[in-house]
Amino acid sequence: MTRILEFDAPVALIGGGAAGPAELEAALARAPRVVAADGGANLLAAGARKPDAVIGDMDSVADPARWRDDPEVRFVPVDEQDSTDLEKCLRLTRAPLYLGAGFLGGRMDHSLAALHALLRHADRRVVLLGAHDVAFAAPPLWRARLAPGARVSIFPLAPCRAHGSRGLRWPLDPLALAAGSVIGTSNEAAAEEVTLRFDGPGAVILLEPRFLDAAIESLTGAPLSTRAG
Repeated sequence: MTRILEFDAPVALIGGGAAGPAELEAALARAPRVVAADGGANLLAAGARKPDAVIGDMDSVADPARWRDDPEVRFVPVDEQDSTDLEKCLRLTRAPLYLGAGFLGGRMDHSLAALHALLRHADRRVVLLGAHDVAFAAPPLWRARLAPGARVSIFPLAPCRAHGSRGLRWPLDPLALAAGSVIGTSNEAAAEEVTLRFDGPGAVILLEPRFLDAAIESLTGAPLSTRAG
């Protein structure tokens, strides 16, 4: 049985998908620890930050020996194809917060699979960074400090009910959300603070990248230093 890797600080999860310099820098600046999801190790190969671990089925790692032979890197091959490399990383690690780059954008199926992982691990604090969005699973009570006019999109991956909303231009009081039925995309903040309650897991919240720190604070209850590493 593979040992669970325990981290007592936020982890930058680096995937092998589309990840621009802005997303990589934002994740690495806020997380002292780094885990590469399979081909995400390629994005770190030429950088100053070495991953603490490389986890995945290793079918996309350009130079497996480099990481396997490095005594400072945990090389964790997982020989199964029933879960994505992001899910493997979440299953085999524990951390107070994950900031994921390289999972949104690029191929649509990869992005959908990443959102699926958010729902499957809705009890974990995972924020995915993309060029146009930061995405995370909605907790039962979500409160964020944003700005009037800020985009607040709520997309249900599974049926759920939103209620007790405050600070939104179009309140959700109460509203049964479900893909193929009612969704809550392209809403806006009408005040500096937005509050939402959900009756259970199922929704993903998407904000503009400029509100990354607000998203982190909304999930952890405290601001995060941007001077990691």
